Amino acid sequence: MPVEFKDYYQTLGVARPAAAAEIRKAFRKLARLYHPDVAKNKVVAEEKFKEINEAYEVLSDPEKRKKYDALGENWNRPGGFTPPPKWGSGGAPGGGDEFQFGGTGFSEFFEQFFGNRSRGPDEYSFFGRPRSGGKSAIFERHRPSAQRGRDIEGELLVTLDEVVQGCVRPVSVRHRDPATGEISTHSFRAKVPPGVQEGQRIRLAGKGESGVGEAGAGDLYLRVRFAKHPDFLVQGADLYHDLDLAPWEAALGAKISLPTLEGTVALKVPPGATTGQRLRVRGKGLPAGGGRGDLYAVVAVQVPAVLTPEEKSLWEELSQKSSFNPRK
Repeated sequence: MPVEFKDYYQTLGVARPAAAAEIRKAFRKLARLYHPDVAKNKVVAEEKFKEINEAYEVLSDPEKRKKYDALGENWNRPGGFTPPPKWGSGGAPGGGDEFQFGGTGFSEFFEQFFGNRSRGPDEYSFFGRPRSGGKSAIFERHRPSAQRGRDIEGELLVTLDEVVQGCVRPVSVRHRDPATGEISTHSFRAKVPPGVQEGQRIRLAGKGESGVGEAGAGDLYLRVRFAKHPDFLVQGADLYHDLDLAPWEAALGAKISLPTLEGTVALKVPPGATTGQRLRVRGKGLPAGGGRGDLYAVVAVQVPAVLTPEEKSLWEELSQKSSFNPRK
């Protein structure tokens, strides 16, 4: 089934040669603007947030970005795209995948080229050209009279808030019958438990491909992918937040309002904080083993790039009076 090309660079508002830091900066800016927790129009924001996450998921990964750039925007136009040698299996153009997913948080374009789909062995062998009208093909069956349906798998985008609270997600699967070309759509409700882990598969028994004869249907598996967050990086059950400090805050200490998944907390920065230092807030990470992981604020001391004449004078005065020398 044809899919619409997604211009991920346009989604993030960056040029194709953009560096990784520029891509991350663009993502963080847009993600904060359209995060469902802060946006007024949550329906519109949620869809936009998913698009932004998908674009960043691809462009922030060097291998995915290289693969995406090889496509070009004309991949699905006549004569526009030729797959590179050894193009990845399971997502290659023209792979004839018969299933499309809805409600998972990823577009069909992402599912086809960058998803982690898997299915049981295909028992149909096709040959020849489509019949008149292109709606069906000559084929021969190698299936026995009764055989269990194939398992199918798709990706499910889950926000960090949903990891903490859990959720129920409506999901649809559209299937094209390879023999007749007919399309059928089935809708399900997938329960995401609190504390779900990255890469964990949620199983919907009997929701895969229909079986043959008396045999039962296969299963539907949804592999969990954590949505990128503008403020946090995930490592296991712990969260990491980049904490930018002014030089005087690092030197003198400060009381900072630190974002968490449930709001903000007051964080005391000790005097003499240095770049790379980690300040821990217990129990503000993701669920794990009946408890919660921790939140780490990673210090990054920032120096102003532009100074007013008065500020420059104060810095010069400090340099003359201070005995501090970082090279000793």
